[in-house]
Amino acid sequence: MHSKHREKLFSLFDDDQNGAVFIQGKDIMYRYDTDYEFPFRQESNFWYLTGVNEPECALILDLNTEEYHLFVPERDAQYAVWHGYVKTREQYLEEYKPDHLHFHNEILTVLNELNPETVYCLNEEQAQFVEDLSRDFKVDSDSLTDALTYCRVLKTDWELDQLREASRVNNLAYRAAMQAIKPGMYEYEIKAIFNKVQLENGLLMDAYNGIFAAGKNASILHYVESKSKIEDGDLFLLDAGFECNGYASDFTRTFPANGTYTDIQKGIYNSVLSGMNAVLDAVKPGVKMEDLHLLAARTMMEGLKELDIVRGSVDDMMNEDIFALFFPHGLGHFLGLDTHDVGGYPKGVDRIDRPGIKFLRARRELQPGMVITVEPGIYFVPAVLEPAMQDEAKKSFLNTEKVRSLLNFGGVRIEDDIAITDTGYENFTDVPKEVDDIEKLMK
Repeated sequence: MHSKHREKLFSLFDDDQNGAVFIQGKDIMYRYDTDYEFPFRQESNFWYLTGVNEPECALILDLNTEEYHLFVPERDAQYAVWHGYVKTREQYLEEYKPDHLHFHNEILTVLNELNPETVYCLNEEQAQFVEDLSRDFKVDSDSLTDALTYCRVLKTDWELDQLREASRVNNLAYRAAMQAIKPGMYEYEIKAIFNKVQLENGLLMDAYNGIFAAGKNASILHYVESKSKIEDGDLFLLDAGFECNGYASDFTRTFPANGTYTDIQKGIYNSVLSGMNAVLDAVKPGVKMEDLHLLAARTMMEGLKELDIVRGSVDDMMNEDIFALFFPHGLGHFLGLDTHDVGGYPKGVDRIDRPGIKFLRARRELQPGMVITVEPGIYFVPAVLEPAMQDEAKKSFLNTEKVRSLLNFGGVRIEDDIAITDTGYENFTDVPKEVDDIEKLMK
């Protein structure tokens, strides 16, 4: 399938058949100045074009012949002592199927033989590497990133299968965590249960720092400490996922630690769920992400008004950006080889300078083949709500007594991964999200 990815990229450079693409893969990273190795994970664009998840590799794509040159490190016996087997040339050729295989120190030789008019690189750092090899090459460090972003936004069938498998295992891990939780446990114990399911199913790399947040910690959008004790009456927000062949899963569920939602927990949860369902009902090709974001925000404000947490006209709340006090992040993002995948803002499209929605990670019309997350949420963040309750314009929309009573509530987020289809969407997430279904699962 990676050869198909290269074909897609070649098609974007039909007007320049005298150029070459150069990409340097990643090296092993170490913790500060020690010999502690972080788990290796290839740079996503390099992985997309090659399927090579090994350090110290590079590629050149000849835009004239459309041939693929792979460069690999030359290992010795000492490497084998510490790190394992040394691959033969035949093994590299069989596994990755380049048109030409070279050792890493032959990059300049190959570039001189190809003699391209322009060498396209991913960034300034890699452009500088090429220029340091020889000043004879004209280097372009802008066009390649745009081209690869265009390629990666629309997923192939093979890519969708990797995302489905990552989601299949994530579904199992969520169920295990929801069935195991009980008051008195610690957040890291739920993380251990979740990670165990992923590893048992052969997924060895987390897609991002997972969030395992009990009680008021759930109001911290990127909470990663995972060391608090889970108390009776807490809601638990779990936002985590692992990769399958580099492709990420990214769900969120918020559920009661003791297995039963209180009335206020149920009311706030159902407000978020209504926002989620309104968005899913509206998803189809041609719909804009910012419109879906505002739809979710409006629906959730209607829910908070029914709970008497906010007061007044919902139209006025939307116009005055009151929704952003409770929903301060974007509705979702592209998903693929990176959790926050590329392509959210095409050239010429700027962020909307408005509270809440300015953090939306994707602003474009949906097309078949795109994969996105949908993740509405309501949070009670004291640092946001305390000033709002002192602001003459904002506090008129707030039931300050009720808001103040909820400052330690935490938050609720619900997140699904969906692929846009010709007629709507395919949902990769099948973890229960209706209150009755969650409580039944937890029993």
